[in-house]
Amino acid sequence: MDYTIKNMREVKDAAAEAGLSDSLEARFAHEDVGAEGTGFSYQVVKAGQRQPFAHKHGEAEEIYVVISGGGKLKLDDEVVDIGRLDAIRIGPSIVRAFEAGDEDLELLVFGQRAKGDAEIVQDFSWD
Repeated sequence: MDYTIKNMREVKDAAAEAGLSDSLEARFAHEDVGAEGTGFSYQVVKAGQRQPFAHKHGEAEEIYVVISGGGKLKLDDEVVDIGRLDAIRIGPSIVRAFEAGDEDLELLVFGQRAKGDAEIVQDFSWD
């Protein structure tokens, strides 16, 4: 049978490894389950925190699903409110970053696996 089951809490936390555990948790599980073309992750922006960077992609769109909490999402120069069970599709060239409200903002993120497609945006500002 061709399937894999893996609890997302058992996937290594890339944010902790990068020294970002004060504000984030990020578990990229595609390799853990053997996904060939689909990338996905479980991400948490901790209550009252913002992601410490923004990013965009060259070709891959992403789908974010808020599984708990709420907050704000900055999409290029627009800031929108987001909440539980919102599904958000973001095109590749849109610069994005999340901010949690009073509770942790928990996200499931899905997209095409495209190694090297993500770009950190250094001059990103919420102001």
